[in-house]
Amino acid sequence: MINYFIKLKTYLSKQDVADIKTLEVKCCNFNPVALKLELEYKTADLLEASEPLLEINEFMYYDDKRLIGYLGIGSFGGSTPELNGMVDPDYRKKGIFGELMRLAVDECRRRKMNSMLLLSDRNSISGQAFIKSMGADFHHTEFEMHIRSLKNEVPPTGIFLRKATDSDAIEVARQNVIYFNGSDEEHNMIMPETEEKRGMRIYIAEYNGNIVGKTHLQIIGDEGSIFGLGILPESRGLGLGRKLLLESIRQLYELNASSIMLQVESENSNALNLYKSCGFEETSVMDYYKLDL
Repeated sequence: MINYFIKLKTYLSKQDVADIKTLEVKCCNFNPVALKLELEYKTADLLEASEPLLEINEFMYYDDKRLIGYLGIGSFGGSTPELNGMVDPDYRKKGIFGELMRLAVDECRRRKMNSMLLLSDRNSISGQAFIKSMGADFHHTEFEMHIRSLKNEVPPTGIFLRKATDSDAIEVARQNVIYFNGSDEEHNMIMPETEEKRGMRIYIAEYNGNIVGKTHLQIIGDEGSIFGLGILPESRGLGLGRKLLLESIRQLYELNASSIMLQVESENSNALNLYKSCGFEETSVMDYYKLDL
């Protein structure tokens, strides 16, 4: 007897994450592509207390106890949600992902969001085709890059990374607006202490006693990640971007990271060249498509 059902949640439990990772392995073995799922970041078990189902971010499609489809909404401090997911290769062409997408679109409209970003690896034929069938328009491309090791130990940079607290939330939001073309600091507001419970450490970068930028660092297992790195406009042209990147790398290696990942827009040539000059290599290409709601 077929026993299909859909589970909706705000955050993921550790068991949810385990089920999704099992599905991810199967999907990637069938068709080796990159997925931007951010599972550990979205795990409720890392928080002190559970929250009521006020916002639905996780859409899971089951055949009895077997997860066969997943779609997640991630905002990551921004006002435009990002959607990424997958379907078990044995269950494709049955309308499963389309049903999950309809639920996600309804949820975003309920939350009065004006648009969403749909993500697909450049090499995912099915992902690219589905997004185009939705009528979404190409928005931008991101490269995922990795550095496996440094040839030499990172020397002192002079950059001081101060761990952000909730009192820095306005400053973090202000910088997000500057770096990521935002327009509304309130919608970009994230609380650093809550982010740390999810495994994301936010640091305010200071140089000669002045705030010059910020960086977000995460380590899962032995892989480190760098997000949200930026230098304020008035502090650019002094080589501080390189110093901040190297200081972020040093911090992650001190946390025993064996490799480090970051993402960069393909058109951001200055950042792309900086990362390459510090040893990062491109490992996958993710296309973003904008769908107006």
